[in-house]
Amino acid sequence: MAPSERVLTQWFDQHRSLLWGLSYRITGSSADADDVLQETFVSAWTHAPEQLDDARRWLMRVAVNASRDVLRRRKRRSYIGPWLPTPIDTSNDDVPPSYEPIVEGRTLEGRYDLFESVSLAFLQALDVLTPTQRAVLLLRDVFDYSANEVSAVLDVSEGNVRQIHHRARRAMEVYDQRRATPTPSNRARTDKALKRFLALLAEGDVRGIEEMLTEDVKAVTDGAGEFTAALSPVIGRTAVARLFARLAASRDGSVTVAIRNINLFPTAVIDFAAAQGRRPRRIALSVDVERSGLIAGVRVIASSKKLAHLAFAPV
Repeated sequence: MAPSERVLTQWFDQHRSLLWGLSYRITGSSADADDVLQETFVSAWTHAPEQLDDARRWLMRVAVNASRDVLRRRKRRSYIGPWLPTPIDTSNDDVPPSYEPIVEGRTLEGRYDLFESVSLAFLQALDVLTPTQRAVLLLRDVFDYSANEVSAVLDVSEGNVRQIHHRARRAMEVYDQRRATPTPSNRARTDKALKRFLALLAEGDVRGIEEMLTEDVKAVTDGAGEFTAALSPVIGRTAVARLFARLAASRDGSVTVAIRNINLFPTAVIDFAAAQGRRPRRIALSVDVERSGLIAGVRVIASSKKLAHLAFAPV
């Protein structure tokens, strides 16, 4: 017997936020998370028995499997250039002022909390993992599920869960070396560096930009094949500084910049007055900043589909 409308409504109210958040972290896409959520509750309507010992586990299994299918389909499609997550507005989900889960410079056994796991840097780092590795890492290290509980959700043996988890953690070691949680101090440091970077771009100060960057800084642009963009990451202080100075100098007309709280970190949403060839009208530019204040990564999202929902009024 299918669940009644009352039971489904109760499940939806209780588990919607959890399922959407998990699906967004697995897929890195708000649109895909919306689709996964809808698919999960359609499956519940058509396949779930009304009496379940653990409705959340049943729903999570469906959502995780649907999210992994999204990733597999994405891998089969040819994506032009680097892929970056879909940014989400977190202006109304501010981090508490007392939030300091990690002493700077140390980690707690590689564990990630819910705040850190929604950052663009973390979601971008997950892209090196297989769909199953990503699901296991998130369930174990973000949602704090035991290996036994993950085994039940994914329907794989507990031993396999432990092996997959170990490989996933190994693959995240590069991210772990420079991880930055959205603590008040890290957010303030990012805000300061981002504003200084934008000011130097406006001035065309290549030397000043270089001095803000680490030696191995990496810049990644996601144009999704829609706009002209570098098809591979640009690495190195001089190359990145010259790239952005050249791009800034090549844009005519007025430019509006709004610093917004995107994925819990200050991000510049930049609107250009007019389109120029295959260049975007809007970009979202974020930076990864080390404790020293130097920028170790620059991330530019230009895909109009990924930015369509960021309907901010300039300030």
